Amino acid sequence: MNEFKNYLSGAIAGKTKPQKPRAHWLWAVTASLSLAFIFTVVASHAQDKKSFRLSLEPDSDAIAVQDKTTRDFVPPAVFQAAGPNAASIQSSVDAFRAALGNPNNGNAMGPLAIGRREINWDGGGANDTTTDPVTPFNVFLNTRGGQFTTPGIGLSQAPPSGGPQGGLAVLFNNPTYGTIFRTFSPLRLFTPVGSNVTDSLFFLPGSNGTAPATVRGFGAVFTDVDQPDGSGPDKKHGNRGASTLISLFDADGQLLFSSFVPASAGDGSLSFFGVVYSDARIARVRITAGNVAPGPDDDGKNDIVMMDDFIYGEPQALP
Repeated sequence: MNEFKNYLSGAIAGKTKPQKPRAHWLWAVTASLSLAFIFTVVASHAQDKKSFRLSLEPDSDAIAVQDKTTRDFVPPAVFQAAGPNAASIQSSVDAFRAALGNPNNGNAMGPLAIGRREINWDGGGANDTTTDPVTPFNVFLNTRGGQFTTPGIGLSQAPPSGGPQGGLAVLFNNPTYGTIFRTFSPLRLFTPVGSNVTDSLFFLPGSNGTAPATVRGFGAVFTDVDQPDGSGPDKKHGNRGASTLISLFDADGQLLFSSFVPASAGDGSLSFFGVVYSDARIARVRITAGNVAPGPDDDGKNDIVMMDDFIYGEPQALP
């Protein structure tokens, strides 16, 4: 840096005081060598066909889509919305459904070439029971081709409160859960117990989990996502990432796409995030719902998040 300053000062003072040409020669050689080194590094990475980013900043802790994949990045169509109620996200959910295509294939056996599958966790719409947490969660494995697991105790369907077992408020022994969460489709939500992570795998409907499959799109509704990307405690700016994340992987386990779910202020808010590709390439989805496993109070430190409807493309058999 001192050499650079001396060079500049010499150039500025050149009209009044002659400078030795040696300093200019050394600067030119140094600059040429530096450019040659950068070109060599970039060219070697390009030849290896690996993702490369020349940056003066440290790598972010958040998942960077382009930097973490080992195949050429293909951007999907993204659908997202957040707000205080169901109406706030309804148009985005409907647009996502349209992008996946009709019909909603319900419990029809596969393989089917078109359409989508939906799971709303409601048992027909009038079921307010709280199910015991289990993993793997195979209730929809044969009928809709979805298997769900968690590294925690298990996964449960429950209303925010009420019903024979008391809902989330009793399941997590926290009465506030009965009022801070809202359903998109009544009456139940979906949640891991003992973890905030849920993994989704796909199979041909009717195969009972014996025929692995991929889907062309996946979307999910969340309730009470409070922390946006980069938020800090007490509404201060900080470097903490958003609380809720969706990551999509292909059949080889390579990351296809990852993004934070949009947040909305206030209790009982609803958020939606979904992506659609032109072909069926999603084999696994990992959802991180909130920044901590359910149980604590939802406050400035802990963002507790529950899940509602899952919507995904018709599962297609692996080649």
